[in-house]
Amino acid sequence: MDFDLTEEQTLLKDNVDRLLADHYSYLQRATYGKAAEGWSKEVWAQFAKLGLLGLPFEAGDGGFGGSAVETMIVMEALGRKLVLEPYLATIVLGGGLLRHAADAEQRARLVPEIVAGTTTLAFAHSERQSRYELADVATKARQDGQDWIISGDKTLVLHGDTADKLIVSARVAGESRSRDGIGLFLVDANAPGVSRRGYPTHDGLRAAEISLADVRVAKADVLGTPGNAFPAIVRVVEEAIAALCAEAVGAMSAVHELTVDYLKTRKQFGVPLSSFQTLQHRAVDMFVSIEQARSMTLLATMMVQEGAPAEREKAIAGAKVQIGKSGKHVGQEATQLHGGIGMTMEYEAGSYFKRLTMINVMFGDAEHHLRRLTRAGGFVSREG
Repeated sequence: MDFDLTEEQTLLKDNVDRLLADHYSYLQRATYGKAAEGWSKEVWAQFAKLGLLGLPFEAGDGGFGGSAVETMIVMEALGRKLVLEPYLATIVLGGGLLRHAADAEQRARLVPEIVAGTTTLAFAHSERQSRYELADVATKARQDGQDWIISGDKTLVLHGDTADKLIVSARVAGESRSRDGIGLFLVDANAPGVSRRGYPTHDGLRAAEISLADVRVAKADVLGTPGNAFPAIVRVVEEAIAALCAEAVGAMSAVHELTVDYLKTRKQFGVPLSSFQTLQHRAVDMFVSIEQARSMTLLATMMVQEGAPAEREKAIAGAKVQIGKSGKHVGQEATQLHGGIGMTMEYEAGSYFKRLTMINVMFGDAEHHLRRLTRAGGFVSREG
């Protein structure tokens, strides 16, 4: 299998890196985080201008027909700069649900607005009782003529406080945790009956608690067939995990470089810390952890677009396990090797560690996915 980037993918990587180098220093990030949205609309417009918001959508829908590899390239670059903008929420999660569940008319209506940067999305799926169980949906949807009426509460909706539209999962039939009977509904974030309470997350991003009280949704805003949405949800979450793994690799690489530079400049007993062999070994161990995470991210990226469901599930679970393990190791080492400075709120190393910690728990932490991988029989078949 050829893991080299194509000429077009290399150009994409260079353009994204150049854009973020010009517009996303750590001090600029702090300024963006103080905006009312918690991110920069100007940077989002630059993403649109560069074509990043249209990458995963088909050309017929107004996008650029990119694959999971292009998403991996962008997410790794965003991870290196701890980008605050809602790329995961709007393009990977919301956009993924449109690609896998929406009909042609719905895509024709929404994708051009997303690509232009004028509409953002949020996936309102998690609930307080559900933890990591994707099928645990208690929010109800009942039919009223041609419309649907939705009631329930959603938690930890990434960028849900600023999204223009919400894609809400709701149960139309079946018992709690049943994989059948779940529907997806496109809801205007300012529709009657929708209330949102936004807050900053531990890593500086934004999330929201969302309540829906008899929210009316027209037939035209139902994604797919009500009751059959679970396979699309699973597929999009797998794509999101692969994207998060790429973001984590970017964050780990950046904090490793930051740590090595610190060891080269900080002196102890009149010599740079990098001259101590023990510290050199610890820096090398960090690099090994990053490369292990990178390898598993590549596997997850390849499998998420080509693999059979069973093999894709194992690859995604394995990647999430390695990302959690590597992220914890790299974050702890970066903090310790920086000494007291690594714990300060104003310094980058701590921010990278916080983001890596949050990535570990999104869509299931390392322990959760290790159990999934074990139940699936691991990477090596027991037969033969």
